[in-house]
Amino acid sequence: MRASAPETFADLRHQLLAWYDVHARRLPWRVSPAEGKAGRRPDPYHVWLSEIMLQQTGVVTVKPYFAAFLARYPRLEDLAAAPLDDVLGLWAGLGYYARARNLHAGAQEVASLGGFPASLTGLLMVKGIGPYTAAAVAAIAFDLPHVPVDGNVERVLSRLWLIDAALPAGKPVFRDAASKLEDTHRPGDFAQAMMDLGATICTPRNPACGLCPWAGRCAGFAQGVAADYPKKQAKKPKPVRFGVAFVHQDPKGILVRRRPTEGLLGGMLEVPSLAWRDTPYEASEIVIADLHREAHWTECAPIRHVFTHFDLRMQVFAVRHRLVQSLEGYHHLALDELDAAAIPSLMQKIIASAFDSLKSA
Repeated sequence: MRASAPETFADLRHQLLAWYDVHARRLPWRVSPAEGKAGRRPDPYHVWLSEIMLQQTGVVTVKPYFAAFLARYPRLEDLAAAPLDDVLGLWAGLGYYARARNLHAGAQEVASLGGFPASLTGLLMVKGIGPYTAAAVAAIAFDLPHVPVDGNVERVLSRLWLIDAALPAGKPVFRDAASKLEDTHRPGDFAQAMMDLGATICTPRNPACGLCPWAGRCAGFAQGVAADYPKKQAKKPKPVRFGVAFVHQDPKGILVRRRPTEGLLGGMLEVPSLAWRDTPYEASEIVIADLHREAHWTECAPIRHVFTHFDLRMQVFAVRHRLVQSLEGYHHLALDELDAAAIPSLMQKIIASAFDSLKSA
């Protein structure tokens, strides 16, 4: 990043805010520039909830979940008082379920404090709030001079100043670059303007440089190399893991258990399964103790599910059979409770595959 005079940073801020005043996205958790100038302040609960949901997830996907959460838990205190199972059930399908557990724990901490801390340091003390989320809530909800740096902002800055630091290792370089743009004048609007610029103009592919308010100051645009930034570290191939799932249906519903609270899909429901491992299961290994070996198990369509760090391939078997003796650690989930239960998308795929096979069996 080349050194710039303070007045250059001020000009950049002025240009972007002028663009944002006209082109700001209308989002259900956002206070528009016009509303902000009229004195309306964002609700810290809404800002925080949206930022947690938006981690690893797009705006289109988040909107209905955000609306559903506010309908069920209109106040932070309502979320804090809710059973974790209900929160996980409402979150089901959104993925990255540790966010839901941390959201619930964070709500309880903030409720016990009487409200959100109005400082970056205080926000960082709350369960599940990291540097990006703390900066976003501080800027947007409390108008504190911080620039939250997510992937959109990293992309904008890398092109604006031709920052060669490769991501993700270069994140500290981008946080330092963003700090040059911090200012007490409308920091909340500026933070959201940076997000909008990256999401709508300075996109990963085919950036609309001709519409960008910073085109005249962007080194990437001037040199015709904007699309080559940001630089990325070489990705290692994703490992593949293998597992087996059994969907046992009887008149009471399907057999499920709760996964351990910590770890992947923590606290969510799962059907009986064999442990995930690095090699496929041989036919002779596909046995679950105490499930009906004499029953006719139907082999279903296999499932592939992509996690952040690995791909999972699941063999699926299903049966309709009256369970004589309950399995330790398992319970029945009635079929009419499936939609509201805390079932992650992986298990939803497995159950759907099983039901499809049982229909034709």
